[in-house]
Amino acid sequence: MATSSSSQSPLHADVVIVGTGHGGAQAAIALRQQGHEGSILMIGRDAAPPYERPPLSKEYLAGDKGFERIMIRPERFWADKSIDLRLGAAVTGIDPAAHRLTLSDGGSVTYRKLIWSGGGDPRRLPVPGAVLPGVFYVRDKADADAMMAALASGAKRAVVIGGGYIGLEAAAVLRKLGCEVTLVEMLPRLLARVAGEEMSDFFASEHRRQGVDVRLETGVRAVLGEDAGHVTGVALESGEEIACDMVVAGIGIVPAVAPLIAAGAAGSNGVDVDFCCRTTLDDIYAIGDCAAHVNPYADNAVIRLESVQNAHDMACTVAKAIMGDKEPYKALPWFWSNQYDLKLQTAGLSLGFDATVLRGDPDTRKFTVVYLRDGKPIAFDCVNSMKDYVQARKMLEGGARRIDPAVLADPEVPIKDMS
Repeated sequence: MATSSSSQSPLHADVVIVGTGHGGAQAAIALRQQGHEGSILMIGRDAAPPYERPPLSKEYLAGDKGFERIMIRPERFWADKSIDLRLGAAVTGIDPAAHRLTLSDGGSVTYRKLIWSGGGDPRRLPVPGAVLPGVFYVRDKADADAMMAALASGAKRAVVIGGGYIGLEAAAVLRKLGCEVTLVEMLPRLLARVAGEEMSDFFASEHRRQGVDVRLETGVRAVLGEDAGHVTGVALESGEEIACDMVVAGIGIVPAVAPLIAAGAAGSNGVDVDFCCRTTLDDIYAIGDCAAHVNPYADNAVIRLESVQNAHDMACTVAKAIMGDKEPYKALPWFWSNQYDLKLQTAGLSLGFDATVLRGDPDTRKFTVVYLRDGKPIAFDCVNSMKDYVQARKMLEGGARRIDPAVLADPEVPIKDMS
């Protein structure tokens, strides 16, 4: 494992990768697979070797998977592939002219190529009491471990703030572990930014059926604690107070790109990248949650995608580009979420949809919502419908055409027969 201090000469690597999540790990793996023989150094704020993030709010938090089972590769893999890890260190500054990074541990690193896979930081609650002990976010292993410790110490009443995927997954796990759960969402429906009303209504009904007290169009005024001690409740904007032992906030992320922007990289919502994930700074690429890019599945809008798929596929694009194959990034977006015994799989992006088709019956807990724009499918949300999901991905990758909504709505007609 590479180490350095401020009193030593700068460490150098042919390729430096900032971030040890899915994107950073896959970039290192892909470089070796593409035949890169130069030195590779991964720098991560996390103290643990590369591991998967999605299970933190699912199987890991529930205790169904130990840490070894969510590691991206066994720890020895990185040494076997001559990939150095520098853990517990953050990049605090970039000198793009000198190709030099300064680190929070006082060291510095020079590079030939830099891949920024910094991801994002949890958006903090902008209310009084947000820093009280007992307020949790779910972004890394330490966050999940702290929640597990609170539960082991007897926490039984939880308020989850945020009705997106992280909030819903956390609510499902907490219910499974026997907690009383109140979920607070300020918008009129759950998953409002990523799904249509059919899916929102279904998951709201499901969580209520599982015993979650779902509060919509409800804002939080403050997190409460006795004498600024441990959290004791949440005060809503309505004036109501909900007693609790813990608060879990899942209200989005802030792209972790400050050193890049300070160094002169273009970007407002994250950092801007081109078709090969290059930033506007020489020899610096950016991938994953923090990379704003033109996406063909979003009608060529500039977007950020917070998904494992995006991080993985961008990493492969960058590895190829560094090795001389400048193949444009154009992977189909996909996503999944596990809640209770439900597996939601999404193919495509529903941004800008103007109609939906319900395929199947939600009461059977196996159905698909198809999102259309100008009569053409642009995305599919599939609940416990693996066959629909697999065939939908192939349809969208091949270029969807106009399809009769009545045909789309018939679950007896395979999607593969509609292409």
